[in-house]
Amino acid sequence: MRNFRNWDVYRNAKNLTVVIYQITKDFPDTERSGLISQIRRASVSIVANIAEGAGRVTERDFKHFLTMALGSAFEVEALIEVSDDLKFLEEESKIKTLVNLEVIQKLLNAFITKLSVT
Repeated sequence: MRNFRNWDVYRNAKNLTVVIYQITKDFPDTERSGLISQIRRASVSIVANIAEGAGRVTERDFKHFLTMALGSAFEVEALIEVSDDLKFLEEESKIKTLVNLEVIQKLLNAFITKLSVT
């Protein structure tokens, strides 16, 4: 059984989700059902797919869920860029979030690559 709670990638993704919820609370109310909802769902999807993948029996299924998590990480990155273009983000928040996303993306990619080799 895989204990995803001990993985750096899971902890980083969970922390990112908390940050996303914090920074989006200051977005305009008109974005409640739009950008706020989308970016929050995408960040939760990273965490959820890591956890769900850990519970899968085969390496192939596990890899599939990690790949889905990676896709969600890139989705969050794109939505951060859109949020920045719309002037919804402080520069410092944007930079910190993008740095955290890059770490998560690299960790997921390394994990996926490791599974591909074995």
